[in-house]
Amino acid sequence: MTQDWRDSVELTQQQSLVRRSIRDLCADFGDEYWRERDRTATYPTEFVDALAEDGWLGMLVPEEYGGVGMSTSEAVVMMEEIAASGGGFAGPQSIHGGIYNSVPIVKYADEELKEDLLPRVADGDARIQAFGLTEPNAGSDSTAMETSAEREAPRASDRSGTAAERDGDEYVVNGEKVWISRVEDSDYLLLMARTTPREEVEKRTRGISMILVDLEDAYGNGLEIERIPKTASRAVHSYQLYFDDLRVPARNLIGEEGRGFYQVLDGLNEERLVIAAECLGLGEVALERGIEYANEREVFGGPIGANQAVQHPLAEAYADLLAAKKVIYSAADRLDDLERTEAGAEANVAKYLAAEAAFEAADAAVQTHGGFGVAREYDVERYFREARLTRLVPVTQQLALNYLGERVLDLPRSY
Repeated sequence: MTQDWRDSVELTQQQSLVRRSIRDLCADFGDEYWRERDRTATYPTEFVDALAEDGWLGMLVPEEYGGVGMSTSEAVVMMEEIAASGGGFAGPQSIHGGIYNSVPIVKYADEELKEDLLPRVADGDARIQAFGLTEPNAGSDSTAMETSAEREAPRASDRSGTAAERDGDEYVVNGEKVWISRVEDSDYLLLMARTTPREEVEKRTRGISMILVDLEDAYGNGLEIERIPKTASRAVHSYQLYFDDLRVPARNLIGEEGRGFYQVLDGLNEERLVIAAECLGLGEVALERGIEYANEREVFGGPIGANQAVQHPLAEAYADLLAAKKVIYSAADRLDDLERTEAGAEANVAKYLAAEAAFEAADAAVQTHGGFGVAREYDVERYFREARLTRLVPVTQQLALNYLGERVLDLPRSY
C-alpha cells in the first residue's frame, strides 16, 4: 500500500511523535507474537508491560500527577497504530481500560485518592484495567443493573487501623457482572453499582454510583471470578464476577453517590472515538494483508489482484476506511469545541463507519486469500473474527443508529 494511506490526515507535531514512538515500540512485537497470543489464548503481558514502562498507560493522566497529560486526539493515533501494526483489535483492547479508566478518577475522585493513585497509574505500578458495568440481565440497558452497594458501618472486627479508617463506613456489594475484560492484568476494578434501588429513584439513570475496588483485597473476601471462553479476540480475556457481601471502604466512592451513570456518559464520546480508531487500525492491517497477497499470488499466469472480482472489494474497503478515518480525526481534533449532542453524533458516526469498514476490509482480505483465508499463518482469519466483534462492542451498531435517529434526525424514541 502506498505511503499516502498512512499520511491521509494531517497530524500535529505531538500526534506525529506519538505515532513514531508507538510504531517503534510495536516493531518489537511482530505478527508471530500476536499470532501466538491468539493461538494460545494468552494475554499479551510483555506488550502491556512495555507500554506501561514507557508511561503510555498514563497518557491521559495530567502532568501534575506524573502523567503525560495528552488528550483523546493523541489516544486516537496511539490505538490506531497499535492495531495497524499487527495487533489487530486485541492489541489496543489489551490496554484500553488502563488508559481510559483513569479519566473518571481525574475528573471526579477526591484529591486524596488522586494524589495516591494517579502517580502510580502514570508510572505503571498500578493498573485500572477493568471496568465493571455489564450484567447478565443488563446488557445494553445499563440502568437495569441489579448489582447493589449498600452503605453501612464497618463490622466490629474491622475497627482497627487509623482513626479515619475506624470512623469511616463501607459499601457492601452483592450481584454479578459479566464480560468484564482485562481483570487478570488489573489492580483495581472501576465498579458501577446501584446505591439506591431502582424503584426509589425518579429516573432510572439515577442511584448508580462508581466505586473503586482493590482487587487484591477483594479476591476471596466477597469476590470470585470465572473466565468466559470465547473465540473472537482470544488474547484479551473476559470474566464473570460474583459479589457476595464484598466490603469496600466508602472513601473509594468516585464522585457523587448516585451520579455514576452521568459520570460514565461524560467521557463516552471520547472513548467511542478511540474505539473507532481501534476498528480503523484493524481494518487497515487486514486490507494491507489482502493487498499483499493479491499482488503476490499468481493464478493463470498473472497476479490475482488484476481480477476485478478481487480488486474491487479491496478498493471499496480502502474507500470506506479512508472515509471513516477522516471522520474520526476530524471529530477528535474538534472535540473540545463541539456541543455534547454534536460530539455524540460524530462519535457514533465514527464508531459505526469504522466498525463497518473494518469488517468489510477483513472480509475482503479473507476472500482474497481463498482457502488460505482461514489458515492461522496468514492472520486474516483472526482479523475477521475481531472485526465481527467490533460490530457488537462496546455498543452494537444498532444502538449507534438509534442515537443518530433520535438525537440527530429527531425521530421517535424506539426503546
